[in-house]
Amino acid sequence: MKKNNVLALKYRPQNFKDLIGQEVISKTILNAIKLNKTPNAYLLTGIRGVGKTTTARLIAKALNCSTTNNNGVCENENSCSSCKEISNSNHIDVLEMDAASKTGIDDVREIIESSKYSPTSAKFKIFIIDEVHMLSKQAFNGLLKTLEEPPPSLKFILATTEVRKIPVTILSRCQRYDLKRVEIEKILDHLKKISNLESGKITDDALRLISQASEGSVRDAISLLDRAIIMQNITESGKIDGNDVRNMLGLADKTKLLSLMKEIFEGQEKNAITILKELVENGIDANNFLNDILELIFLFSRKINLGKIEKDIMISETEIKLIDQYSKGLNMIDLGLFWQLTLKTIEDLKISGNENIVLEMYLMQMVHLKKIGKEDSVIEEKQDNNPEIKDSIKFEENKNKVINKEINNKTKNQLKSTFQIKTESLNNSEGKESTKKIELNSLEELIELAKKENEIELRYDLERNVKLVSFSKGKIDISFNEKLNKNFIKLLSEKLLKWTGERWIISLSKSEGTKTIFEKNIAKNKEKINDLERSEVNTKVQKSFPDAKLTDVIE
Repeated sequence: MKKNNVLALKYRPQNFKDLIGQEVISKTILNAIKLNKTPNAYLLTGIRGVGKTTTARLIAKALNCSTTNNNGVCENENSCSSCKEISNSNHIDVLEMDAASKTGIDDVREIIESSKYSPTSAKFKIFIIDEVHMLSKQAFNGLLKTLEEPPPSLKFILATTEVRKIPVTILSRCQRYDLKRVEIEKILDHLKKISNLESGKITDDALRLISQASEGSVRDAISLLDRAIIMQNITESGKIDGNDVRNMLGLADKTKLLSLMKEIFEGQEKNAITILKELVENGIDANNFLNDILELIFLFSRKINLGKIEKDIMISETEIKLIDQYSKGLNMIDLGLFWQLTLKTIEDLKISGNENIVLEMYLMQMVHLKKIGKEDSVIEEKQDNNPEIKDSIKFEENKNKVINKEINNKTKNQLKSTFQIKTESLNNSEGKESTKKIELNSLEELIELAKKENEIELRYDLERNVKLVSFSKGKIDISFNEKLNKNFIKLLSEKLLKWTGERWIISLSKSEGTKTIFEKNIAKNKEKINDLERSEVNTKVQKSFPDAKLTDVIE
């Protein structure tokens, strides 16, 4: 057998008992061989590095070996010329073809012509076609008849990572075996054995990180271990730990990532960006970073929905405690938004040329999303817990009044003039094209229209940050609070022109104005609750359920 310094080849399984993570498939194949019920063609599918080509060679060995025992293991590979030649890839009757480089009908014709001849020295002539999905349509058609009715001494073993690209006519003629991703625990045990055999000084934490980074691929895991062992000679300590592997793979420390998530949950934007900059300086890979964030979001979701996380190889005890601590106050709505935003940012990385800008923008958006949820929860808490809601609203109005008085009148006039000039310009360029006209008679109708047109930001400001002074056709007078979006007037004027086909004047008034629509709804809801509390229905409920408390009225 050929010696090889590459670990992935050096420790390639030479019999079915060494094939890790595919025990069920191994037993099924061996039983079929023992019972002499082997198919004309095998189809092996699965992700890269789970053992498709290796399994194909093991099947070829088991079919042609004359000394195989009940466990599918050659009793003496050194004396079994067939197994030895297959291991060295030089058996005359076991032919391997890479469909990625030989995709045409002419290549398949060679196989068909060769299949007419009986095996030279083995029991079966076997064709192993790797990455079979790369064959052309004509090549697949050429294989059909031979696959269905091959000579008795001919077997096909097909391997692919893209089973969906294979025609159904081919699939129906093969016995299919799906090789699954190998579990992290099994990969970890396998890496420990190889590390000991290679005298590798690598900590369990480092091996665990390599196992996770492999994503279920044994070949990827062994290749990463090979890199780590090479690094071992470079490090001053002569030993590889978790930090060395993180630097090698561009991974971030999970504890640091959890600290980052904590700052995001608390709305601490500056602290979050500071931690991100430290991670970037340490050489994190942007894609790995975002995938690690996805994993943490999953773990937080798991904690919220399923309770305490049990011991898991993916995370340490310290990390489990931090997740328990930071998950307080989280909800699935926030985590769902974080998940979607993270997936979108992974796509954005493919477009943008500056990864650091994308990551910083991503963090700012995360903090903004969390702040929205926080503000809403504070308002709801005030509604539920404060019996004097009107006094609270009045205090908010007085605060806004003070802020409004501090605004320079000259600035207001300039803002109004600028708006009117821009509106006239828009009217000249777009007014002629606008044919759809909508009549608006109240602020409520405007809010309803913004909702219908899916203008979420505009609707939010109209409901919560604007106090109406007067509303007439073509003119709106408002006062506002400090939370009003700085682009509100520009956005509103553009949308009104688009929706109504007319130019509107938006005036910033010194008058205090009425309550916001949101405040009115709070007061109205409180009034409904008070009315229902005095009703006969509530009296009966209170008698049956003395501890019950009326919190909301839904029509």
